[in-house]
Amino acid sequence: MYYVPNMYHHYHHHPYYMNVPMHYWNQWGYHHTPMHREPIDFKDHGKRPYVININEASKLNNTYRTAIWTGNHLQVTLMSLHVGEDIGLEVHPNVDQFLRLEQGHGIVQMGKSKDHLNFVREVNEDSAIFIPAGTWHNVTNTGNIPLKLYSIYAPPNHPFGTVHRTKMEAEQQEHH
Repeated sequence: MYYVPNMYHHYHHHPYYMNVPMHYWNQWGYHHTPMHREPIDFKDHGKRPYVININEASKLNNTYRTAIWTGNHLQVTLMSLHVGEDIGLEVHPNVDQFLRLEQGHGIVQMGKSKDHLNFVREVNEDSAIFIPAGTWHNVTNTGNIPLKLYSIYAPPNHPFGTVHRTKMEAEQQEHH
């Protein structure tokens, strides 16, 4: 055990009350301030630096799709699928897509044509799904709680600021 003289305030003789700074310079010379939680702002913060707890944001999101960052070369959206709901069979000819499940269970289907989805896998919390451009795909919630995930599109696939509260709203907007 090491002894550090005068580490504690004279009126606090408890190890949790320390007289140490709340920020410091780390070994590489970068200034570090401890993270504090800011409320999650469910809007598109694209084209400027942004940091978010993506796990927490994904779990708190209750919309079918909300874009939280849209840049020139990629886009991040949060998604929530109700029990039994699916994303819908789709293909992005010029967009690679990454999906990360943060809560729930489901099934992913992929293939070279919509009539031949020969790649089928069960997915759950912590699963990562990689979808190459031009691949037909669908994700279905097969669990008994909402399926929470985020999606990364490269390049962006939806307009800046996209918010689809429901799957029906998304389908209506995409048909217009």
